[in-house]
Amino acid sequence: MTLPRRVTLSTEAGSSLWQILGIVFDSITGESAPSGWPVDTERLVDLEGRLLSWWDPVELETGDGPDREVELHIEDVALVLSGMAYTEVMSAELPWFEMVRWTSDFVTAELRAHWTEAEWSELGSGGG
Repeated sequence: MTLPRRVTLSTEAGSSLWQILGIVFDSITGESAPSGWPVDTERLVDLEGRLLSWWDPVELETGDGPDREVELHIEDVALVLSGMAYTEVMSAELPWFEMVRWTSDFVTAELRAHWTEAEWSELGSGGG
């Protein structure tokens, strides 16, 4: 893993990450798995485990609890953003799609802000 950052997240944000990772896991193991979607399952399992080390399962299920300082790597955030993009595509026909898109845009901006555009470009070019 590269480019770690200490980030303070609310338990509600942790719960959202937990839900997104659940969607990613379900999508790569289900019948609707996207063709060619390169999900690093080892990273997925690792990030899920780290979420459970920062919050207990009840907090992750309810979103209730204190803010926590956590260590995220740029690859962790890339995995979450990929999961959100998949969720957004799969929600395109649903009546609440605008809310999904707004949430996705908000979370993307919040998480991406911890790394520079150059760091994101380097990751995208295969450097991470």
